[in-house]
Amino acid sequence: MWKFYGLAAFVVALDQWTKWLVVKNMTLGERIIILDPYLALYSHRNRGAAWGMLQGKMGFFTIITIIVIIGIIYYFHKEAKGKPMFQIGLMLLLGGAIGNFIDRLVKKEVVDFADVLIPIINYDFPIFNIADAALTIGVVITILFILKEERAEKKKVK
Repeated sequence: MWKFYGLAAFVVALDQWTKWLVVKNMTLGERIIILDPYLALYSHRNRGAAWGMLQGKMGFFTIITIIVIIGIIYYFHKEAKGKPMFQIGLMLLLGGAIGNFIDRLVKKEVVDFADVLIPIINYDFPIFNIADAALTIGVVITILFILKEERAEKKKVK
């Protein structure tokens, strides 16, 4: 079970390292094109939540994040035993939550840097970081796990 905590630790380490690289090597607002126009590094800071919502509400984010971290750890130990898909989803959520939490506590803002334009629909996705990506992937995996479990339950009932 503890090996899954390694995944969360890896997410936190990778997140903090990439943010450190951006802060150390890029000026705020600097943009480095990787694959024009679809992918760029863009040095950005966010004092709110996802997509810049609730700017400057650090006390609120601190309380919510602590509650979320406690909830993830609780579910991991009480509900996820023997369910690797659920365990991975929860540990991605934990790593992402802790990664952004460190920024909020230390810097009072979150370092974002991944700037992606989604082709076909031509959508300029909000700038994000490794922690945000881990949170998103963790939510998707967790939802897929829940849907899979519900489907299995329905088959048992029939």
